[in-house]
This record gives sequence, C-alpha cells and structure tokens, in this order.
Amino acid sequence: MTTWHCLSVKPEELRLDTTLNCGQSFRWVNTGDNQWTSVLSGRIITLRQTDDDILYRTPGDNVGDVAELLRDYFQLDVDLGELYKQWRTDANFEKKAGRFMGIRILRQDPVENLFTFICTSNNNIQRITTMVSKLCQHYGTEIGTVDEISKPFYSFPTVARLAQENVENELRQLGFGYRAKYISQTARYIMEHHDETWLRGLRNLPYEECRDELLKLAGVGPKVADCVCLMSMDKPGAIPVDTHVWQIAKRDYKLSGLASKTLTQKNYLAIGDRFRTIFGTHAGWAHSVLFTADLRQFEHRLVSSVENKSNIVLEGKREEAPQPRRPKKTAGVTVLDRYPRRKRRILEGDHEKK
Repeated sequence: MTTWHCLSVKPEELRLDTTLNCGQSFRWVNTGDNQWTSVLSGRIITLRQTDDDILYRTPGDNVGDVAELLRDYFQLDVDLGELYKQWRTDANFEKKAGRFMGIRILRQDPVENLFTFICTSNNNIQRITTMVSKLCQHYGTEIGTVDEISKPFYSFPTVARLAQENVENELRQLGFGYRAKYISQTARYIMEHHDETWLRGLRNLPYEECRDELLKLAGVGPKVADCVCLMSMDKPGAIPVDTHVWQIAKRDYKLSGLASKTLTQKNYLAIGDRFRTIFGTHAGWAHSVLFTADLRQFEHRLVSSVENKSNIVLEGKREEAPQPRRPKKTAGVTVLDRYPRRKRRILEGDHEKK
C-alpha cells in the first residue's frame, strides 16, 4: 500500500472535482470518492481532495519530484485568491464565485494538449474522452495499473509515433472520422518542418505569434489554438470562444454587434478583447470559471449560491442535491472555423453532453 503525501493546498486554491472535469483534460479517471488518477510525465499519479488539503501518491511510493511536478501542472505559484478578489469586482463573476472557487488552468504538456483538442472538434465530452483513451492505448506506452481499477494507464503518444504511416487509416477504423486526417497531417507537418521539442518552444513566443504558428496546423482553428495557448503555452490571457462562451458574452455582458447567428472572426476577437478588458492579464482563467459555472453538470451549485456564497464544500459531502433541469433552448448556430467552406451546424451546448 502506497503512502499519501500532502500537497499543502487549500480547497479555495484548488478544487479537483471542478478543475479536472471542466473540459481542460480528458485523462483523469475517477478512482474513488474525491479521488482521481492519471499519467503525468510518464508517471501514474493519484490525487485525493480532503476538507483542507490535497493528497497524492504514486505506485511503489516513488514520489521523487512529484510535488514539484504537481505544483507546475496546477500552476500553484499563481495566487488564485488574489485573482478572484480582482475578478469579483465584476458583478456577474461575483454571483458565481462563491460556488466555483479553486478553478485553475492546467499547465499541460503541449503535445498532449494539442492533439487532444484536435479531437474536440464538433464533439462531446464522452466521445472526446474515448478518443483520447484510444490514442494512448494504441500509440502510447503502457505505464501500469493502480489498486482501485485493473485497467492499465498509458503515456500519451509522441509526435513521431502519430506521424507514422497508416496512422490515419487506423484512426478512422477506431472511429475518429475526419479528425484522423488532422491528427496525421499535423504530426507529419511537425516532424517534417520541426521536431518533438518545437511545440514546447512556442511557449517563448508572444501570444499572437504563438497562436499564428498553431493556426498553420491541420485541424486547428481559432478556438483550438486559443485552448492550446491557454492550457499549455503559458498564455493566461487567451480566450477560447465557442458557442457556449458566445452565449455567455451576449447574455451576461451584453456585447453589442453579436446579434447575428454567425460567430465571425470579428465577433470572436471582440469577445476576447472584452474579457481581457474586464479581467486583465489572467482573463483566460476568469473565462474558464464563467464557462464552468455555465456547464450543466455544475448548474445545481448556483441554485443554492444565494443561501451561502462563500461556503467551500467538496462534491458529495455537503452540497445540495441537484434541482430538476429547466428546459434549455437549442437554437442552432453556424460556426465558422478557418476553413470557410466547411460550415457546420452545432446545437448550443452540444460540446458538453454526457
């Protein structure tokens, strides 16, 4: 039996149940009450949230530099309490902050982040999770298992492995559809023009230059590029805009000129600029809190937020039971990506179905 170690971080600084389930990473597996397991830097790590700390352990109790790895992954050097204090001057953020404390942006491996988000195109969380699992199982390396489940954990595949011949055809057979071509083409482009380290090197570029480089890759439009900038490229002001964020901008921030049914490039940029004006240098972090608060799986938290705005509780312990869902409109929206001839019809909220 491996030993649990303390990470020494309070729930208001990091809530695992929210941060690991808000569409940033799709590889964390729930392995117990308030407990999740995944692979980071080739190591299986299990996390558990308690009332006043986060505990971690690894198979064989070979913790080594795991604490440092986790502090980097969760960006614990960022004072989230101070950021929330600044953001709460915005009335809309203040309404939701008490029930959505501790939401952090993960600092993910750029390769995993990029190829994962290529899989998110016109997709939902369940299918994305399945696709990412298949990528790791078929093209990664088996790392091992944990006591709670017998299913093995795998490393994320390298760019070189995804660039090999027949990968596109194999991915199509595995159910990736048109995304198979994007994954293969992007991997080949990187290996032909750069190398495995190129993506990590983009962290050193200014936001606009980093984003422009990512937009050269197959399957990467503005939203995916901004997701990668925010979640693995150290660009905290990047604002990924999808139909969900578009609705938040129109509904809660009354942005003028967004009445059309088309998310144009002009509208996309206007939303990002507005969020950066309101929330400052870490606007992408604040945007993630608002996005998470609007997800269906968390809507029950807001029902009782009026009763207690500041109570920090762990999922499944003292939170009120979910209330019956109100019918939601599913107005169709046409989204334009960087390939203008490939318009697609998306129902609002489709990306978060379970």
